[in-house]
Amino acid sequence: MQNINHKLLTMKKHLICLLTVAFALLAVFTACKKETTHPDEPEMVLVQGGTFTMGCTAEQSNDCSDGEKPAHQVTLNNFQIGKYPVTQAQWRFVMGNNPSYFTGDNLPVEQVSWNDVQVYIEKLNEMTGKNYRLPTEAEWEYAARGGNKSQEQNYKYSGSNNIEEVAWYWENSDSKTHPVGTKAPNALGIYDMCGNVWEWCNDRYGDYTEDPQTNPQGPDTGYGRVVRGGSWYYFAHFCRTTSRDASEPTDRYFNLGFRLVLP
Repeated sequence: MQNINHKLLTMKKHLICLLTVAFALLAVFTACKKETTHPDEPEMVLVQGGTFTMGCTAEQSNDCSDGEKPAHQVTLNNFQIGKYPVTQAQWRFVMGNNPSYFTGDNLPVEQVSWNDVQVYIEKLNEMTGKNYRLPTEAEWEYAARGGNKSQEQNYKYSGSNNIEEVAWYWENSDSKTHPVGTKAPNALGIYDMCGNVWEWCNDRYGDYTEDPQTNPQGPDTGYGRVVRGGSWYYFAHFCRTTSRDASEPTDRYFNLGFRLVLP
Protein backbone atom coordinates (compact mmCIF):
# COMPACT_ATOMS: atom_id res chain seq x y z
CA MET A 1 0.00 0.00 0.00
CA GLN A 2 2.83 2.36 0.91
CA ASN A 3 4.50 1.59 -2.45
CA ILE A 4 1.28 2.35 -4.33
CA ASN A 5 0.86 5.69 -2.51
CA HIS A 6 4.46 6.59 -3.35
CA LYS A 7 3.87 5.84 -7.03
CA LEU A 8 0.67 7.92 -7.04
CA LEU A 9 2.47 10.83 -5.40
CA THR A 10 5.26 10.63 -7.97
CA MET A 11 2.75 10.55 -10.85
CA LYS A 12 0.95 13.58 -9.36
CA LYS A 13 4.21 15.55 -9.20
CA HIS A 14 5.01 14.66 -12.82
CA LEU A 15 1.51 15.72 -13.89
CA ILE A 16 1.88 19.08 -12.12
CA CYS A 17 5.23 19.61 -13.84
CA LEU A 18 3.77 18.78 -17.23
CA LEU A 19 0.82 21.14 -16.69
CA THR A 20 3.17 23.92 -15.57
CA VAL A 21 5.27 23.51 -18.71
CA ALA A 22 2.15 23.39 -20.89
CA PHE A 23 0.77 26.63 -19.44
CA ALA A 24 4.15 28.32 -19.82
CA LEU A 25 4.34 27.29 -23.48
CA LEU A 26 0.77 28.52 -24.03
CA ALA A 27 1.66 31.91 -22.53
CA VAL A 28 4.70 32.21 -24.81
CA PHE A 29 2.64 31.20 -27.86
CA THR A 30 -0.08 33.73 -27.00
CA ALA A 31 2.47 36.51 -26.52
CA CYS A 32 4.06 35.73 -29.87
CA LYS A 33 0.68 35.87 -31.59
CA LYS A 34 -0.08 39.37 -30.24
CA GLU A 35 0.54 42.18 -32.67
CA THR A 36 3.63 44.07 -31.59
CA THR A 37 3.55 47.84 -31.34
CA HIS A 38 6.64 50.03 -31.29
CA PRO A 39 6.54 52.70 -28.55
CA ASP A 40 6.79 55.41 -31.21
CA GLU A 41 3.77 54.14 -33.14
CA PRO A 42 0.53 56.10 -32.60
CA GLU A 43 -1.76 54.84 -29.85
CA MET A 44 -5.02 53.86 -31.55
CA VAL A 45 -8.67 53.94 -30.46
CA LEU A 46 -11.28 51.59 -31.93
CA VAL A 47 -14.25 53.38 -33.50
CA GLN A 48 -17.24 51.11 -33.95
CA GLY A 49 -18.91 51.66 -37.30
CA GLY A 50 -22.38 53.12 -37.63
CA THR A 51 -24.60 55.63 -39.37
CA PHE A 52 -24.58 59.34 -38.53
CA THR A 53 -25.63 62.68 -39.95
CA MET A 54 -22.61 64.49 -41.36
CA GLY A 55 -22.46 68.22 -41.84
CA CYS A 56 -24.57 71.06 -40.46
CA THR A 57 -26.68 69.59 -37.65
CA ALA A 58 -28.79 71.32 -34.99
CA GLU A 59 -26.11 71.72 -32.31
CA GLN A 60 -24.13 73.98 -34.67
CA SER A 61 -27.00 76.51 -34.60
CA ASN A 62 -26.25 79.39 -36.98
CA ASP A 63 -22.50 78.83 -37.15
CA CYS A 64 -22.50 76.58 -40.21
CA SER A 65 -20.93 77.77 -43.42
CA ASP A 66 -22.26 76.84 -46.85
CA GLY A 67 -19.52 74.22 -47.19
CA GLU A 68 -21.04 72.26 -44.29
CA LYS A 69 -24.40 71.91 -46.09
CA PRO A 70 -26.49 69.97 -46.81
CA ALA A 71 -26.39 67.58 -43.87
CA HIS A 72 -26.48 64.01 -45.13
CA GLN A 73 -26.44 60.44 -43.85
CA VAL A 74 -23.17 58.51 -43.85
CA THR A 75 -22.52 54.88 -42.90
CA LEU A 76 -19.03 53.73 -41.94
CA ASN A 77 -17.32 50.44 -41.13
CA ASN A 78 -15.22 49.92 -38.00
CA PHE A 79 -11.82 51.62 -37.98
CA GLN A 80 -9.10 52.69 -35.55
CA ILE A 81 -7.95 56.28 -35.20
CA GLY A 82 -5.03 57.90 -33.40
CA LYS A 83 -5.77 58.81 -29.80
CA TYR A 84 -3.66 61.94 -30.37
CA PRO A 85 -2.25 63.84 -33.35
CA VAL A 86 1.10 62.44 -34.47
CA THR A 87 3.81 63.92 -32.26
CA GLN A 88 7.23 65.26 -33.16
CA ALA A 89 8.92 62.27 -31.47
CA GLN A 90 6.85 59.87 -33.59
CA TRP A 91 7.66 61.78 -36.76
CA ARG A 92 11.37 61.89 -35.98
CA PHE A 93 11.45 58.14 -35.25
CA VAL A 94 10.30 57.44 -38.81
CA MET A 95 11.71 60.37 -40.80
CA GLY A 96 14.87 61.26 -38.89
CA ASN A 97 14.03 64.99 -38.84
CA ASN A 98 11.65 67.47 -37.25
CA PRO A 99 10.18 70.17 -39.52
CA SER A 100 8.07 71.78 -36.79
CA TYR A 101 8.12 75.49 -35.97
CA PHE A 102 7.42 74.83 -32.29
CA THR A 103 9.62 72.07 -30.90
CA GLY A 104 9.00 69.42 -28.24
CA ASP A 105 8.75 65.64 -28.36
CA ASN A 106 5.11 65.58 -27.19
CA LEU A 107 3.97 68.54 -29.27
CA PRO A 108 2.04 67.75 -32.45
CA VAL A 109 4.25 67.70 -35.52
CA GLU A 110 3.41 70.57 -37.89
CA GLN A 111 4.73 72.19 -41.04
CA VAL A 112 4.15 68.89 -42.82
CA SER A 113 2.40 68.86 -46.20
CA TRP A 114 -0.10 66.22 -47.32
CA ASN A 115 2.63 64.91 -49.63
CA ASP A 116 5.11 64.76 -46.72
CA VAL A 117 2.60 62.75 -44.73
CA GLN A 118 2.28 60.20 -47.54
CA VAL A 119 6.05 59.60 -47.37
CA TYR A 120 5.84 59.22 -43.57
CA ILE A 121 2.99 56.72 -43.89
CA GLU A 122 4.83 54.67 -46.51
CA LYS A 123 7.93 54.44 -44.31
CA LEU A 124 5.93 53.69 -41.15
CA ASN A 125 4.06 50.89 -42.92
CA GLU A 126 7.34 49.40 -44.16
CA MET A 127 8.69 49.46 -40.59
CA THR A 128 5.59 48.00 -38.95
CA GLY A 129 3.99 45.82 -41.61
CA LYS A 130 0.71 47.64 -41.01
CA ASN A 131 -1.53 49.76 -43.23
CA TYR A 132 -1.71 53.19 -41.61
CA ARG A 133 -3.34 55.94 -43.65
CA LEU A 134 -4.98 59.33 -43.27
CA PRO A 135 -8.64 59.31 -42.23
CA THR A 136 -11.33 60.06 -44.74
CA GLU A 137 -13.20 63.27 -43.99
CA ALA A 138 -16.24 61.22 -42.93
CA GLU A 139 -14.16 59.06 -40.57
CA TRP A 140 -12.63 62.18 -39.07
CA GLU A 141 -15.98 63.82 -38.36
CA TYR A 142 -17.58 60.63 -37.04
CA ALA A 143 -14.68 60.11 -34.61
CA ALA A 144 -14.69 63.79 -33.61
CA ARG A 145 -18.40 63.58 -32.82
CA GLY A 146 -17.77 60.56 -30.59
CA GLY A 147 -18.90 57.81 -32.97
CA ASN A 148 -21.84 55.73 -31.80
CA LYS A 149 -21.25 56.86 -28.22
CA SER A 150 -22.68 60.28 -29.02
CA GLN A 151 -26.08 59.26 -30.33
CA GLU A 152 -27.90 61.04 -27.49
CA GLN A 153 -25.67 64.13 -27.36
CA ASN A 154 -24.01 65.94 -30.23
CA TYR A 155 -21.57 68.62 -29.16
CA LYS A 156 -20.48 71.68 -31.09
CA TYR A 157 -16.84 70.79 -30.39
CA SER A 158 -15.26 67.37 -29.99
CA GLY A 159 -16.43 66.30 -26.53
CA SER A 160 -18.07 69.47 -25.23
CA ASN A 161 -20.08 72.58 -26.01
CA ASN A 162 -17.47 74.50 -24.01
CA ILE A 163 -14.40 74.86 -26.21
CA GLU A 164 -12.19 75.77 -23.24
CA GLU A 165 -12.54 72.19 -21.95
CA VAL A 166 -11.38 70.41 -25.09
CA ALA A 167 -9.29 72.66 -27.33
CA TRP A 168 -6.30 74.96 -27.64
CA TYR A 169 -7.48 77.82 -29.84
CA TRP A 170 -6.85 81.53 -30.40
CA GLU A 171 -8.24 82.68 -27.05
CA ASN A 172 -6.27 80.31 -24.79
CA SER A 173 -3.26 79.00 -26.73
CA ASP A 174 -0.76 81.76 -25.96
CA SER A 175 0.04 81.71 -29.69
CA LYS A 176 1.61 78.25 -29.78
CA THR A 177 0.90 74.53 -29.92
CA HIS A 178 0.59 72.51 -26.72
CA PRO A 179 1.50 68.94 -25.72
CA VAL A 180 -1.08 66.47 -27.01
CA GLY A 181 -3.66 65.13 -24.58
CA THR A 182 -3.65 68.09 -22.18
CA LYS A 183 -7.29 69.01 -22.75
CA ALA A 184 -10.29 66.73 -22.09
CA PRO A 185 -11.05 63.88 -24.53
CA ASN A 186 -14.33 63.20 -26.31
CA ALA A 187 -16.67 60.27 -25.61
CA LEU A 188 -14.33 57.84 -27.40
CA GLY A 189 -11.28 58.94 -25.43
CA ILE A 190 -9.78 60.83 -28.39
CA TYR A 191 -7.87 64.06 -27.73
CA ASP A 192 -7.21 67.29 -29.62
CA MET A 193 -9.65 66.80 -32.48
CA CYS A 194 -10.54 70.44 -32.06
CA GLY A 195 -7.80 73.05 -31.89
CA ASN A 196 -4.03 72.68 -31.42
CA VAL A 197 -3.35 71.86 -35.10
CA TRP A 198 -5.49 71.45 -38.17
CA GLU A 199 -5.45 67.84 -39.37
CA TRP A 200 -5.06 66.53 -42.91
CA CYS A 201 -7.69 64.16 -44.27
CA ASN A 202 -7.22 61.93 -47.28
CA ASP A 203 -10.10 63.37 -49.32
CA ARG A 204 -10.05 66.04 -51.95
CA TYR A 205 -12.31 68.94 -51.03
CA GLY A 206 -15.74 68.97 -52.67
CA ASP A 207 -19.33 70.10 -52.14
CA TYR A 208 -21.70 67.94 -50.10
CA THR A 209 -24.85 66.41 -51.57
CA GLU A 210 -28.01 65.14 -49.86
CA ASP A 211 -27.41 61.57 -51.04
CA PRO A 212 -26.75 58.93 -48.33
CA GLN A 213 -23.25 57.47 -48.59
CA THR A 214 -21.39 54.40 -47.36
CA ASN A 215 -17.66 54.70 -46.60
CA PRO A 216 -17.26 57.80 -48.82
CA GLN A 217 -13.78 58.54 -50.14
CA GLY A 218 -14.41 62.10 -51.33
CA PRO A 219 -14.58 63.40 -54.90
CA ASP A 220 -12.22 62.24 -57.66
CA THR A 221 -11.35 65.84 -58.44
CA GLY A 222 -11.43 69.04 -56.44
CA TYR A 223 -9.47 71.81 -54.78
CA GLY A 224 -6.71 70.64 -52.49
CA ARG A 225 -7.09 68.19 -49.62
CA VAL A 226 -9.47 68.53 -46.70
CA VAL A 227 -8.22 69.85 -43.36
CA ARG A 228 -10.27 69.60 -40.18
CA GLY A 229 -10.40 70.65 -36.55
CA GLY A 230 -9.12 74.23 -36.45
CA SER A 231 -5.97 75.13 -34.53
CA TRP A 232 -4.30 77.24 -31.87
CA TYR A 233 -4.19 80.07 -34.42
CA TYR A 234 -7.95 80.13 -35.16
CA PHE A 235 -11.13 81.30 -33.46
CA ALA A 236 -13.64 78.86 -31.96
CA HIS A 237 -15.87 79.00 -35.04
CA PHE A 238 -13.27 77.08 -37.05
CA CYS A 239 -12.73 74.45 -34.34
CA ARG A 240 -16.25 72.99 -34.53
CA THR A 241 -16.67 69.31 -35.45
CA THR A 242 -18.36 70.17 -38.73
CA SER A 243 -16.09 73.02 -39.86
CA ARG A 244 -14.06 72.16 -42.95
CA ASP A 245 -11.39 73.76 -45.10
CA ALA A 246 -8.77 72.71 -47.63
CA SER A 247 -5.10 73.24 -48.47
CA GLU A 248 -2.95 72.34 -51.42
CA PRO A 249 -1.10 69.05 -50.85
CA THR A 250 2.23 70.91 -50.92
CA ASP A 251 1.24 73.43 -48.21
CA ARG A 252 3.13 73.50 -44.93
CA TYR A 253 1.95 75.62 -42.01
CA PHE A 254 2.91 75.97 -38.34
CA ASN A 255 -0.63 75.03 -37.35
CA LEU A 256 -1.20 72.02 -39.62
CA GLY A 257 -0.54 68.40 -38.62
CA PHE A 258 -2.34 65.05 -38.82
CA ARG A 259 -3.41 61.85 -37.13
CA LEU A 260 -3.61 58.35 -38.58
CA VAL A 261 -6.15 55.57 -38.94
CA LEU A 262 -5.99 51.83 -39.50
CA PRO A 263 -8.55 49.90 -41.56
